[in-house]
Amino acid sequence: MLKKLYPILTSLILFSYGLKAQIIKGVVSDSSQTIIGATVTVNGQGLIAATNAQGSYQIKLKSAGTYTVTASYLGYQTQQKQVKVVGAETKEVNFTLSENKNDLDGIVVIGSRSAPRAQLETAVPVDLVDVKKVAQNAPQVSLSQILNYVAPSFTSNVANLTDGTDHIDPASLRGLGPDQVLVLINGKRRHTSSLININGSLGKGSVGTDLNAIPTAAIKRIEVLRDGAAAQYGSDAIAGVINIILNEDVNKLSTSFTGGGFAGKHSDGLDGQTAQANVNYGLKLNDKGGFLNLTGSFDYRDFASRTKPYSGVIFTQYNNTTLYPTPTGADITDAELARRGLTRADFVPNIGQSKNRGGALFLNAVVPVANNAEVYAFGGLNSRNGTSTAFYRTPRQLTQTNATIYPNGFLPQIVTDNSDQSLAIGIRGDLGAWKADFSNTYGRNQINFTTANTLNASMLNASPTSFDAGGYDFVQNTTNLDFARLFKNVFSGLNVAFGAEHRRENYKIIAGEEASYANYGNAINVGTTASPILIPNLKGNISTRFAANGSAYTGGAQGFPGFSPDNAINVNRSSVALYGDVEVNFTDKFLLDGAIRFENYSDFGSTLNFKVAGRYKFSGKFLLRGAVSTGFRAPSLQQRYFNATSTIFVDGAFVESGTFANDSRVAQLLGIPKLKEETSNSYSAGFTSNLGKLKITVDGYLIRIDNRVIYTGGFTGSNAPTASAQDQEIYALLRQANASTARFFANAVNTETKGIDAVFSYALSLGRGNLRTDLAGTISKTSLVGGINTSPLLAGKESTYLDNASVILLTKVVPRLKGNLTFDYSIDKFNVFLRNVYFGKVSQPTNVIANQQELTGRVITDLGLGYQLTKNFKLTVGANNIFDVYPEELLPASQGVSGILYPNQAPQFGFLGRYVFTRLNFNF
Repeated sequence: MLKKLYPILTSLILFSYGLKAQIIKGVVSDSSQTIIGATVTVNGQGLIAATNAQGSYQIKLKSAGTYTVTASYLGYQTQQKQVKVVGAETKEVNFTLSENKNDLDGIVVIGSRSAPRAQLETAVPVDLVDVKKVAQNAPQVSLSQILNYVAPSFTSNVANLTDGTDHIDPASLRGLGPDQVLVLINGKRRHTSSLININGSLGKGSVGTDLNAIPTAAIKRIEVLRDGAAAQYGSDAIAGVINIILNEDVNKLSTSFTGGGFAGKHSDGLDGQTAQANVNYGLKLNDKGGFLNLTGSFDYRDFASRTKPYSGVIFTQYNNTTLYPTPTGADITDAELARRGLTRADFVPNIGQSKNRGGALFLNAVVPVANNAEVYAFGGLNSRNGTSTAFYRTPRQLTQTNATIYPNGFLPQIVTDNSDQSLAIGIRGDLGAWKADFSNTYGRNQINFTTANTLNASMLNASPTSFDAGGYDFVQNTTNLDFARLFKNVFSGLNVAFGAEHRRENYKIIAGEEASYANYGNAINVGTTASPILIPNLKGNISTRFAANGSAYTGGAQGFPGFSPDNAINVNRSSVALYGDVEVNFTDKFLLDGAIRFENYSDFGSTLNFKVAGRYKFSGKFLLRGAVSTGFRAPSLQQRYFNATSTIFVDGAFVESGTFANDSRVAQLLGIPKLKEETSNSYSAGFTSNLGKLKITVDGYLIRIDNRVIYTGGFTGSNAPTASAQDQEIYALLRQANASTARFFANAVNTETKGIDAVFSYALSLGRGNLRTDLAGTISKTSLVGGINTSPLLAGKESTYLDNASVILLTKVVPRLKGNLTFDYSIDKFNVFLRNVYFGKVSQPTNVIANQQELTGRVITDLGLGYQLTKNFKLTVGANNIFDVYPEELLPASQGVSGILYPNQAPQFGFLGRYVFTRLNFNF
């Protein structure tokens, strides 16, 4: 074998010697350190390189001559040098870049496996977010809210009355679902949450990525790829990709402290107080570019609520002195409230912002191990404890309360312990002429629930008031091996990349304690004793019960019943993928990129997807670009296997809703089809223009998604003698699950999303100061295409399978029109940050057509005023929503009696009002 290989190896060595030519090489740095990932370009030659972990680059020229060489990096002034190369020499050209506060020519790595390129020269649209800068000047502190106000195509808001979703903000890109955008960290896939959204919020029925588990102080910048990219990155990348680049600073200590709260017309001074503390420090490990960057973060936010007083009946007088409490219709609520020293405002839930406290530790490290090879690692830990509420259980709700334990009723609390762990480790470097990268990325999310300030009514007086309700556990492990090579002498550059991926996922539902889910079978008022039913009170006893004789007490913890052993699961799946990418610079002006990806899942089969993207530069000031691609999204393990019974609020009424697995007996009886992957076809076209101080990008897109997975409406059975055997069996299965309705995850509908994104950026110097202005906007619309995908057994039940509220959640809860206008002005030690964001019309989900309401758009204004106290200390004060703007109130018929005032299921921009803040930044 060696004898056969020897001639080949000899030929390769001789060939490599024959390739010796003119070379330029050097180091790119700033005033204090080398810069990793800077882009060095030989103008007009199609030659480009990125600096490695040591800040070094090397470019092989085609011939001797005089060249213009450019070095650039996000946040720094671009620098050019004239270089004359004679003969077969190696010329050293070093660059020292200066910070540029008005930088508009960012360099991006997302969207291509070739070398990084200028943002305005990509074949598909990419937004760049300088998180360091935004986090200093803007009011927002969480990552999801920073993006919500910076990127018009991105939408995320705090959810309310949605159990665990109150603590994990669902996010949308281009109006699609949270599970249709892929999140990467340093180019590696980030794990999703273990939580599936089953209540009436953005992303109902989906599983998203918890962006707020990543501390903002750990982030250098964010790249938002606004184009389908499943052929490059795999499942979920239908709407696009968010790539989070972690901090690489060394020999710098950065800390920040932010405190604030809501100070609007509903706040009664200041409420919903928040506090955040961050610290970031980078260690230089050696003189070859090695570093260790560490981040610590602490966050706290308090409750904030915007409700109206409870308007229903709380206490009712009865005339029956036996244990058969037949109501007389006499409402004595107001008199009894006065008697007990209470008000109607004491009987409403918290609607606005849940309580949350948590901390995070993150690291990002690179260690060179040989020439042109380095080991890297990044990841972190995040732990948060949150408390939200369910709806108030009033004394009148006899089957759900116990007057001995809670004389005035109670407000159940849902306590969530949310834990995240992640670690990526890999080695990358040169293998001959190829770039190689081998990595393994591990991620885990665990959520445990405690239902507090509650009871299990079926346990009567023996009920505890706090329950371990169980939880979720999701683990994802991804292994990648990637190769890439740039053939500089083919056309104006040919980049070939290919690789393989193996991913394994595990999902668990963990049962809670027995009392959290069990129904102990007790019924109300069995017997004929003539004693009245009395509620003890310090001011005397009063009879206030209301229920039919023999009604069964509700089992399980009120507010959030626990998971039973029947719900508990432990399931796995794996996938393997092969992918390739070819990018051809036919000339300096014309670029064409093609990608293909084959993927096989152990639970549903195989999929093959492609992408073709192109860009043509008519001049240095104008280019056209476009892309066509197919994509897919594999149903999550949560969508396939989640099952539970929970209390949900549907059109003003409490419903004990059972979620059954897609392959359950109930699903079979109703003819719910087996889950399969979503598939997509995406088209985009646009242009960019570089007019010096003014930069413009405009892109239109069309995304067709077939077989979208939705969370169905509630199906019921019947125990009537005349009911079919099918309905009677469904009824019996529902009773076993302590549920009155059955819901499922199913491929129910096809959708089409179309829109236009535009960004205008302008920078100029005004005397001693600098002004940067950004105007960005998006117009989009999502519509259903064709009919509802049903089975023959579902004929006539289409409106339950996909109800009106679900249609609105798919198509109308994300603003169709959203835009922002930002002014960032700095002069000497002062900085002024002013931003206006328009949130367009949305609709509140409902199944009552008469109550359907379109909410008009609003403009929200942010202001930040900064002053550099010393070289190391900066003070910033300001406000989000400085004019205290609120959305429209819901129609009275949609508000119900429980305190809801504003559209909590279509929040637009939230409804908590003006938020004021103070921030101190320390940099050493």
